[in-house]
Amino acid sequence: MFISTKGRYALRVMIDLAEHQAEGFIPLKIIAERQEISEKYLESIIKLLVKAKLLNGLRGKGGGYQLTKAPEQYTVGSILRMTEDSIAPVACLEPGASVCPRAAECRTLSVWLGLDKVIHDYLDNITLADLMRSNSDEYDYVI
Repeated sequence: MFISTKGRYALRVMIDLAEHQAEGFIPLKIIAERQEISEKYLESIIKLLVKAKLLNGLRGKGGGYQLTKAPEQYTVGSILRMTEDSIAPVACLEPGASVCPRAAECRTLSVWLGLDKVIHDYLDNITLADLMRSNSDEYDYVI
């Protein structure tokens, strides 16, 4: 599993908008400045978030972007699944992957299935609201 800059930046944008939701629609330029992300690159990420209905966009004076739901309703897992091709730990568990011809006798498949479950369970139990108030030690995870 590898989380790209697109996924990491999408999380940063969503947290930024959650922290500033009382301000209404936030212009792309302001988000880009606060997050130190290129406006051009951020545009492509925002487009994905709007298309997935995670954000609302408003054009013109007073326009910008805002969350469509409360921060408690967004999970890290849902955001990463939307921005990443896959968060599976191995290729055979990626969405749309063909069934491996060795699956029936694969001695390691249970390990990868377990890891995949841990990853999803972990990411699906952290919300934007959690990240808004997080302290970095809070999400240490021991298996």
